[in-house]
Amino acid sequence: MTRITVLPGDGIGPDIVGATTKVLEVLDCGLEFDYALAGGEALKEGLDLIPQETLDKIASTRATLKGPITTPIGRGFTSVNVSLRQHFDLFANVRPALSIPGATMRYSDIDILVVRENMEGLYSGVGHIRSDDGERAELRSVVTRTGCQRILRHAFKLAGQLKRRKVTVVHKANIMKSTSGLFLEVAREVAEEFPDVEKEEMIVDNCAMQLVMNPHRFDVIVTTNLFGDILSDLCAGLVGGLGLTPGANIGDERGIFEAVHGSAPDIAGKNIANPTAVMLAAAMMLDFLEMNAPAERLRAAIRHVIGLGEVTTPDLGGRASTTEYTNALITELST
Repeated sequence: MTRITVLPGDGIGPDIVGATTKVLEVLDCGLEFDYALAGGEALKEGLDLIPQETLDKIASTRATLKGPITTPIGRGFTSVNVSLRQHFDLFANVRPALSIPGATMRYSDIDILVVRENMEGLYSGVGHIRSDDGERAELRSVVTRTGCQRILRHAFKLAGQLKRRKVTVVHKANIMKSTSGLFLEVAREVAEEFPDVEKEEMIVDNCAMQLVMNPHRFDVIVTTNLFGDILSDLCAGLVGGLGLTPGANIGDERGIFEAVHGSAPDIAGKNIANPTAVMLAAAMMLDFLEMNAPAERLRAAIRHVIGLGEVTTPDLGGRASTTEYTNALITELST
């Protein structure tokens, strides 16, 4: 048995994560689920936003399956997602955007992998300053050679492992000559280590335009934290939205796999949430655990059920409940 940590999360999290664990049980790939609390559910129990017990459980497993977690509004609460990434040094955020037949989208046959640096840049939290009179605010962006090297190597290695044809290095070195300049400089050095993978360089604003006009030109995109956050959501829009988009946060020793959308408290408990994103995240987790065959079975079942269009959730234009959609996947996996 392979033990994984499961964080059900807040809002629709327990519904969609529960649906996903049911599907994983049908796949019968030897997973043991160790549940833990974080976010609003932990606060309700009088615990910290991320209890120490939860951190210990995540540290004891290679993989964690995570539902959406809401960070409470107000001072004293930092983002659970950012805190987990920083605590476990999960430096690589990997988000595939893959077309699913039957889902509403502007394009077909999209297959883009966005690899985003997760620890540095403008999201690192360094140098937040606001003047007492509210007239001036500052934020520092710090990028290191080591941070650039490991995310770029991760992207090029992924490209090679997945037999991808090209890596597009996205930057703003023409204006941000220090931080983006260092990223681009290191990218050129790292690319020489991977002569079998084609590299191209693209300024971030041009990349955004090209993604809208001609997304099929892209294969793997690697970029810094802020740019990656924005571009990965753009890519999600190309394939039907965040409800169909999984994400992985990867470090040297472990990974946390999640739906990248929010907790949607307005539909929590109504049994209408779409669990596809977290199910696709579970497939990424299986790949990470070298369980590639069940991972592909899960992805194939999702493509088939959504492609038929007979049992889909309201966000995809259907009328099925979360339970009905999950049962359709289970039936598909059982045949």
